[in-house]
Amino acid sequence: MRRTLMVTFAAVLAVPGVALAQAPAAGAQGWATPFALIAAGIGFALAAGLCGLGQGRAAASALDAMARQPGNTNNIRASMLLGLAFIESLVLFVFVIAVILLFVKS
Repeated sequence: MRRTLMVTFAAVLAVPGVALAQAPAAGAQGWATPFALIAAGIGFALAAGLCGLGQGRAAASALDAMARQPGNTNNIRASMLLGLAFIESLVLFVFVIAVILLFVKS
């Protein structure tokens, strides 16, 4: 198992050193561009999906707390909205990083 994993890593990472040292031809994209597209897509998909799960769990917990203590509804709602804003801000940060990865020329 360990040997197979090492051979797989060696095959994936086996890139001729001379090819990396040369500058790309005029009009050609660098080798980092496809990886930037993949990283942006995977990063934003993970952030958006996990943000949705986190917001759903936060809203469900807040509704449960409101049902248990109706007198504190306003405090619970304010705390929930603040938490949802923080959760959403993480996705917006990942979105900005994804846009930077997509539009920066390497």
